Amino acid sequence: MFVDIFSPEQLTILGQIILIDLVLAGDNAIIIGMVASKFPLDQRKKIIFWGISGAVILRIILTLLTAYLLQITGLRLIGGLLLLYIVYKLYIDVIKGSNHEENIKVDNSNFLKAIWTILLADFTMSLDNVLGVAGAAGDHYALLIFGLVLSILLMATAATLISNWIKKYKWIAWAGLIAILIVAIELIYTDIKIIFL
Repeated sequence: MFVDIFSPEQLTILGQIILIDLVLAGDNAIIIGMVASKFPLDQRKKIIFWGISGAVILRIILTLLTAYLLQITGLRLIGGLLLLYIVYKLYIDVIKGSNHEENIKVDNSNFLKAIWTILLADFTMSLDNVLGVAGAAGDHYALLIFGLVLSILLMATAATLISNWIKKYKWIAWAGLIAILIVAIELIYTDIKIIFL
């Protein structure tokens, strides 16, 4: 079983998962940082802690749900189409450099409202990450768990670094987009094969 981890198929899947996480995980942490920056220093650490904790729980639930839902015929097709839209959106935002961070409204009057803002933003942005990783992992549940843990670690620790890398080295963004595109095509093809052939 240990040898299987290093099979060419699993190494390819692992590479896809890492690229998808690199491109998609940074956004979530940037949102948490943006929301926390509107508060005094003593509250900032609490907001980052509770924001990341809530986001981690949310991501675990979404990953388990997505992994289950992608087993249902027809939903992979929908998931693949959603990922195609995400590829287009990322191309506009990351490659072309149009940035929509200023559209997030932060209410700095209330601690709970700040956490709620983080959770809402994380829910909308975690979906693409979870869908991409679950689609790439397929039936390889160990790799799915690895992808989940990696995305959480990246979100919690290295967001600023990753976003700077992506701005500086465009090839990382392109590699991530291609990895997501491959997953989208595989998901669509799998369901079309089952439904129509």
